Parts: sequence; structure tokens; C-alpha cells
Amino acid sequence: MTQPASNASQYVSHQRLNQRMADMAAIGATPRGGVNRQALSAEDAQAQVLLAQWGALIGMAASRDEVGNLFLRLPGADDSLPPVVTGSHMDTQPTGGRYDGIYGVMAGLEAIQALVEAGHAPRRPIELAAWVNEEGSRFAPSLMGSGAHVGARSVASVHGLRDAAGTTVRQALAQIEPMLAHIPMRRLGGPAHSYVEAHIEQGPVLERERLAIGVVTGVQGKHTYRVTISGEAAHAGTAPHRERKDALLAATAMVQALSRQLHDPDDITRFTVGRFTVSPNAPSVVASEVVFSIDLRHPDLERLNALSSLIPATCSGLAEPCAVQVERLYTADPIVFPQAMQDLIGSTAAALGLAQRRMLSAAGHDACLMHRICPTGMIFIPSIDGITHNEAEYSRPEDLTAGARVLADVLAHLSAQA
Repeated sequence: MTQPASNASQYVSHQRLNQRMADMAAIGATPRGGVNRQALSAEDAQAQVLLAQWGALIGMAASRDEVGNLFLRLPGADDSLPPVVTGSHMDTQPTGGRYDGIYGVMAGLEAIQALVEAGHAPRRPIELAAWVNEEGSRFAPSLMGSGAHVGARSVASVHGLRDAAGTTVRQALAQIEPMLAHIPMRRLGGPAHSYVEAHIEQGPVLERERLAIGVVTGVQGKHTYRVTISGEAAHAGTAPHRERKDALLAATAMVQALSRQLHDPDDITRFTVGRFTVSPNAPSVVASEVVFSIDLRHPDLERLNALSSLIPATCSGLAEPCAVQVERLYTADPIVFPQAMQDLIGSTAAALGLAQRRMLSAAGHDACLMHRICPTGMIFIPSIDGITHNEAEYSRPEDLTAGARVLADVLAHLSAQA
């Protein structure tokens, strides 16, 4: 893809983009400066309503699908053509930051508004997507909305997912329906010409190397698990140790053994136990059940599969006298984005005089799912100190604007294609 001249980037408004980022950060704001905006919550619905209002100001029509994804559509000269899609997600971790996910949505909106103000008449329609439950914080697994969109997950399986309080996705959708009833429904899925996602790096590389843009080459693979250890509740003072079925002791032994087995001296493998739930969680009761999560990542498919295969056997071998169930919740192979999309983003950044580098994404994104149905690319901007999934997460305002400028010219090029 040869990058033609485009003036759309000149119309990106630094003030407007950063003000909108601040306005979104106020929805679900935490006392320590972060954001807690869970998928399909009232805060999520409030953010969707605001996004739809902003889109309407520039002629974008809002719609939503049966799993909770929100779309804004700018018509093309030939509106029957598959759209160019951009966007990201609006949900956060419970103690999340102000940039993860939402930046891609706001950069997409700003880029499209810049195209409109530049007088760019797209041949193809352009859609802005706000994918639901990317984080997997409220409903596991992650990448729920984009997964349903590309057919990787059925509607029934999505609607049946439950949060920690037992609320299903179907029930959560019904709870926020009154806030979103004015936004029409659309069918789930559909073709796309291409997809470009802007995102904060969530790592320290760009900042350390004083670069403005990361051209993402692909995304490392990821396997997630839920491990459930079933023991037996007993009195902490009277139950003899030799007769106990202590789920907590079994669980901690598993975690420590996995940590040793999956240790990588080259620090390429990523192994994380991020959720650990103990029942009945009472000081004087032997734990009857423990449920913990496993997040395993590696950029090489063969190595990822080899490491992943160790998990069930290790947990089973340390379960006695308890019982254990190991469920793989999510599998994502490592992916490589098309060279042509990488080159388009790189040449666009170069034309704008922005220092850049090619880089692999260590984190998963909705782009991983969209990669299944269309040419896909990603634009990274720096994250200060690499801090993310944290209320201290920060990206400089000028970096937010630079990424949106690259995105604007990329969208101008893609939407002009026959």
C-alpha cells in the first residue's frame, strides 16, 4: 500500500481529543485518578450514550448489536462496500487507568471527525467500534464482543457468561437497556474491508527510546485457564491435619510449582495468577474451595503449546487429597499483521515526521479477533514508565494527538480504496 498525500491529519484537534479523553475519564472515575468502568454497567452505558452523541454531531449513525458492541457509521460514496473499521474498547480493570482501550475509541472518533472537517469524501463507509468486555474483568473470558462479532463465540455462550455476583451478560444487557433504548439494533457481525486500532503501548519501549509511534507487527499468543480445587470445610481448631482436605494448601502448592516450571530466564514467557478466590474465606475454617486464574503468554506457538501442556498435569499431581478441575477458557495463537498494513502505518508516520519502530504487542487486543476476517493493523503510542492496568497509567497529551494524526491519514487512504 503506497501512502498518498492526505491532509486529514492537519484537522486533528489536540484540544478536542484531550478534552474528550478527560470527559470519558470522569465516567467511573476513582479517587486515585483512575477509572472503574465495568462492561455493561451503568457507567459503560453512560459512556456509550456520550460517544453516540459526539458521533451524531459529525453525521455518524449509532447502532448496537445483541452482545453489547456499539458502532458509529460514517456513510461512504458507495455505502454497499464493506467498511473500514477502527476503534477499541471502553471497559476497564477495577483499578484501571484513563487510557487503556478508550484511547483507541477517542482517537478513532477524532480521526473520523478530522476526515469530515478536511472535506474527505470516503468511497467506503467508515465505522467506529466500541467493543464490549475486552478486558474480561467483569465477564471472563476477555475479548468477548469482538469474539462474537467475528464468529469465534456464539451468542448463547456470551449471553450465559456470569460475573462474580452471578449476573449473566443477558441480565446485564437488560439492566442497561433503558439507557440505550434510543440506539437502534443491528445484526451481529458482518464483513470489514480493514481494521486499524490505536492503543497505548502498555510497555516502556517507546518512551525509553523516545519514539512517538509503534508500528505493531503482531501479537503474542495467550492461553487462559480457570483452576477449581474442591476440598472440605472443617473446624480450624478440631480437624486433624492428616484428615483435612485443605483446598488452599493444594492451590498454593500448584501455583508455586507452576511458577517454577514456567520460569523463563530470558523473560519471554509471561505467567500470571491474577485472581484467587477462597471459600468460605473465614479465619477459623479450613478452605473448602479455591478458584484461581492462569494467564500464560508467549510469542512462539510451539513453545506456548508446550508450556501450556504442563498446566493440567501439574495441578492434578498436587491436588490430593482434594479434587481439581482445570478448564482452558481462551486460546489465542500468536499472530502477524499483514506487511502491507504495517508499511502503510509506518509510511504514514514517516510522512508526518514522527519517529517510529516496529514492535510486537505483548498484550492481546480486539485487533487479534478482527485479524481473522480482514487485514488488520495497530498503532501504538508511548505509555509513561510502561504502567498500565493501574490508576497511575499515563500517556502524554501530545502523544495522544500524534497517534490520532497517523490514524486519520491511514483511514483516509483505506476508505478511498475501491
